[in-house]
This record gives sequence, C-alpha cells and structure tokens, in this order.
Amino acid sequence: MQFRQQALSKLQSPEEIDLPVRFARPQGLFVLTVTVFVMMGAAVWAVTGVVSSTLAAPGILTHAQGSYVLQSPVAGQVTGVLAKEGDRVSANTPLVKVRTAQGSTLVRTIAAGRLTTLVATIGSVLTTGANVAAVEQAKSADDPLMAMVYVPAAEGATVPVGAPVDLTVQSVPTQQYGVLRGRVKAVGRTAQTRQRITAFLGSSQLGEHFSQQGQPVSVLVRLDRSPRTLSGYAWSSSDGPPFAVDSLTLAEGSIHLAEQHPIDWLLP
Repeated sequence: MQFRQQALSKLQSPEEIDLPVRFARPQGLFVLTVTVFVMMGAAVWAVTGVVSSTLAAPGILTHAQGSYVLQSPVAGQVTGVLAKEGDRVSANTPLVKVRTAQGSTLVRTIAAGRLTTLVATIGSVLTTGANVAAVEQAKSADDPLMAMVYVPAAEGATVPVGAPVDLTVQSVPTQQYGVLRGRVKAVGRTAQTRQRITAFLGSSQLGEHFSQQGQPVSVLVRLDRSPRTLSGYAWSSSDGPPFAVDSLTLAEGSIHLAEQHPIDWLLP
C-alpha cells in the first residue's frame, strides 16, 4: 500500500510537467530516416529503371527456304546412286536409278540445294512414296544462313520482331569463341506440328527433337554479318571461330525480350 501511494504521488507531482517528452530514441530515428530514403530510391527506380529478360529455346542453323524430302515416285530396286551427301544439286538432277517392272527410271531432285541426306543405297528396295533423300534449299553456296528457334507456344506472343538473339552453336566452343549474334526476323503465327517441322528441316529426328515439349512456335533469326570473321558472321568475340559454321547445326537461342519499367508490373 505504501508503494502504491508513492507511485500516485509521483504521477501527480507538478515538478515534471515542464519536462520534454521523448518520442523516439536516436537509433529509431536513424532507422526511420534510412527506410524513407530506401523507399524513395525504390520509387525512382521503379519509374526510371529498366529490367530486361531473356527467353531460352532450342534452335538450328538453316536457310530460310528450309528443306524438302524427296520421295520415290516408283517401286523397285536401286541399281545406281548418282550423288553423295553434301553435294550441291540443281533442279531435276538425277540422284538414283531404280529398276522397275517397266524398266529403269531416274529419281530426280525437285529444286536446287544441298543434298543433306541420302537414304537410298545400291540394292535397296523402294516402295512408292518411300523417302529417298533430303535436300536443303539454297540457290548457291553464298546464300546466307539463318537460325530457326522453336519457342514454347505460350511464349511466342512475347517475342518482338527485331529482338537481339544470342546463339550458342553446338559445334563452337562458347568459352573460347563466344556466341553467334542475330535478330528476330519473323515470328510464326501458329504452332508447328512434328510433321511440319520434319517437312521444313527434312528430318524426322529433328521434327521429334523440337516437338518433345509440345508444339512450338517458330522464330526466324537473321544472323548478323561481319567481314572480319572467317565464318562471315558476327560473334560476341572479336574474331569468332577459325572455321565456317554449317547449316543443320544445332544451337541454343537466347532471345532478349523488350525492356520494361518495374512500375509496369504493378499497373493493370
């Protein structure tokens, strides 16, 4: 009881009425000041700063016209092979000779290009419609290479035409020679089935490879040219590899999407 009376008398004492009230300790005031400055900095960055993102997807070096699969118009046994893989062929070039019940006939190319695959061998038996060869369409050896990158269909709409692309080429050591540079030339409007990819690249294995995760959207990439490199294309290193890169070489594409202000993520 005695302690209670002392406490009440101390509260009622007029001697401490004029003492200043301490609202915050110096440490708390410092924390508050830092917090305010951090929030102001974050607000400025959200409005003026930019954030870039990339989209990684598998791809392949090729020509814009793609390839075609040559099929046998007749049934019979192959008695002669008149070309070899890697040859450049013109339209209507004979590739194989086939002996049929009506006599011998020649299976010829449809359009000019480079013979990438030759399935038929001497002695093999062909049925009507059987695959004979795959020809990559290119008018000349100087036709520029392109890259076809297959992105998930859900991400296709985020890829803008003109976006920079870095390509990690399978046959080129990245740590030594860097990545191949390019820009998006066109974005497909519809998803590509395995059959359509096979028809464009002239290979059922590639069609299966690029459709493993579902039907993708094709993104055509124009490679940047450079007269200073042996390959004729621009690389992240100054010289690039000391050899030319070939078509139908697998690559991994990294597409740089449009930059955004952080505040755009918060606004509807």
